[in-house]
Amino acid sequence: MVSVVGDVFKALADPTRRAILDELQERNGQTLFELINRLVSKHGLSSSRQAVSQHLDVLEAAGLVRTRREGRYKFHDLDTSPLTAITDRWRIQS
Repeated sequence: MVSVVGDVFKALADPTRRAILDELQERNGQTLFELINRLVSKHGLSSSRQAVSQHLDVLEAAGLVRTRREGRYKFHDLDTSPLTAITDRWRIQS
């Protein structure tokens, strides 16, 4: 559990990754190309395709993003379940 929590905190530490999560929360199931366009238009971020792909890899390793393939397209979906490990750690038991 400590490793999972550490991976989540590491993933959330970067503002670009938080912007990616914001975009997936607003509209799940986006391709890399769609995410890049939204990051540029809504957040003024001009990250390369490779950089955004690497950010997505970190988010996926932390369990915050799931991917699925449909034909030649890869779609990214938000998964908030790893955040439960963090909240459960400090939840007051009654």
